[in-house]
Amino acid sequence: MGTRSEKKLYSTVLVGRSGQHRRDKRAARRAASRAYAQDAEQRRAAVRALAEAEKAERAATTYLPRSGEPGPATLRAWRRFRLPAHQDTSATLAGAYPFLAEGGLGGEGVFVGQDLYSGGSFVFDPWVLYQRGIITAPNVVLAGIVGAGKSALAKALYTRSIPFGRRVYVPGDPKGEHTPVAKAVGGQAIVLGHGLSNRLNPLDAGRRPSGVSDVEWEAMVTARRRDLIGALTETVLGRPLSPVEHTAVDIALNAAVASSQTPILPMVVDRILNPETGEDARLAEDGRIVGHALRRLVAGDLAGIFDGPSTVAFDPDLPMVSLDLSRVAENNALISVLMTCASAWMESALLDPNGGQRWVVYDEAWQLMQHPALLRRMDAHWRLARYLGIANMLIFHKLTDLDNVGDQGTAAHALASSLLANAETRIIYRQESDQLGATSAMLNLTGTEQKMLPQLGTGQGLWRIKDRSFVVQHQLHPAELSTFDTTARMRGNA
Repeated sequence: MGTRSEKKLYSTVLVGRSGQHRRDKRAARRAASRAYAQDAEQRRAAVRALAEAEKAERAATTYLPRSGEPGPATLRAWRRFRLPAHQDTSATLAGAYPFLAEGGLGGEGVFVGQDLYSGGSFVFDPWVLYQRGIITAPNVVLAGIVGAGKSALAKALYTRSIPFGRRVYVPGDPKGEHTPVAKAVGGQAIVLGHGLSNRLNPLDAGRRPSGVSDVEWEAMVTARRRDLIGALTETVLGRPLSPVEHTAVDIALNAAVASSQTPILPMVVDRILNPETGEDARLAEDGRIVGHALRRLVAGDLAGIFDGPSTVAFDPDLPMVSLDLSRVAENNALISVLMTCASAWMESALLDPNGGQRWVVYDEAWQLMQHPALLRRMDAHWRLARYLGIANMLIFHKLTDLDNVGDQGTAAHALASSLLANAETRIIYRQESDQLGATSAMLNLTGTEQKMLPQLGTGQGLWRIKDRSFVVQHQLHPAELSTFDTTARMRGNA
């Protein structure tokens, strides 16, 4: 088939001969006219040839009939197929086309449930995601209103991690709901409270990490005891210690350790209030307030838990260890003191290079973060998570609980905010409508994600993993459901 030429002929006389006769000029014009006529004829001939070629091509082409080929098994319908016209907004059509969903986080790790966008399985493991470079901070923040299913998710995450070789530490369980889980997985739940025979000695040496010499171990124990006594005192007093108070505590602690192989807190209190003969007489006055503050733990309203040698031990080799504080839930000061002691125990296990990977779960975090000494320990664990090989999990009801820690501009408020900043996995379960603005601002949610939060069902959560979003339906086995259930009393099954 030929192609049509786009060239066009042009003719003109640019320079005429001087004195040229009129007859010669007419001859030149006639020659130009003939050239134009020949070019036009050639163009028309090319168009006719092209039309004839297209006509011949159409005649040689065979088309199927509009109703399909005749004969059996030709998949013909008895009527013409028609699609109804559909109109919608551009926002709706943009969400429906091109019918693609997030590819997920892969299949390696702990099964959580179903990705409601793609319909596929959703798998999560902070250590795996860190190894793949998807996240750089393994910590997790989990928030949701009462009854949304956040506790069941937390328990499923850490119990399903145990078969992968991970261990679980719960340094403070104010409601005691992790105790049946610890027993079910072969772990230990340490129950402390008034009227119980269990005792906790804050001056215990703790677990000795492997590969530590005797000199190094002695220095570590001394430093831990000094820090722990100082933290306990600050918790009871509600303020930092002054330099002279630090000196009084340090001298009394050294004297108590020198006098017994198993020093206990009453020995330290006695030496603060009654310094040994030969010591500076001003020590008694310098340490008087500190001594009376610590006396609350051995003879006052907080007595009965710290006034003797330990009857329970923190065994970091167990798959799970939980400190049950349900017997002292009404006493915030005692909860903070117990949590501080548990954190000191836990730190000795976390420093063991052969300790493996561990979940550290802080439940009802809004209550724990009210105490500055405990908040500083939590912040240190979060910042050292990669070095220690741990994944911290912070559980509370709403993200604005972080804003309620300390006054705006204080160190405590900054520490609480840093916990969220150092967690690249944020899981948000159903939130009340009045929390949407603050939650959206803190997590930089899109408008669609913000509107979704109050509509999430039980067990459904918005997962923000770095800059990726997932909506996941958490799924439980019936055996898990019976173990994780926290509504037995409301349903009359207690």
